[in-house]
Amino acid sequence: GFRTVRRFIKNLTKLSVIKMERTYMLIGLAKKAGRLVSGEKNCKDAISSGSAKLVIIGCDTAKNTLKSVTNSCKFYNVKYVFFGDSVSLGHSIGNTHNAVVAVCDEGLAGLIEKSLPQN
Repeated sequence: GFRTVRRFIKNLTKLSVIKMERTYMLIGLAKKAGRLVSGEKNCKDAISSGSAKLVIIGCDTAKNTLKSVTNSCKFYNVKYVFFGDSVSLGHSIGNTHNAVVAVCDEGLAGLIEKSLPQN
């Protein structure tokens, strides 16, 4: 009934928050491991050099940055995802804000992709 639906939605929300926290933690781990680059220029360099395995773009990224980074990802066939916002992404790696980060490790990229809330 209605209570079951409410409980399901409440648990779903909790699960989503847990997955988001895990994703931010894994992004921070990638940074500590030295396998993450941040900022538009650095990410585009990593994409074009082939070292970027997964690009994470904040949902509040400026239109020009968004277009520039996604075009590079499409051209070099690098997977990209939209996750969080620039402030949360930045905080997860020890900065004030970062709109774009690129994970340069296949294993960490896979873990982060699996931990994304929509998966």
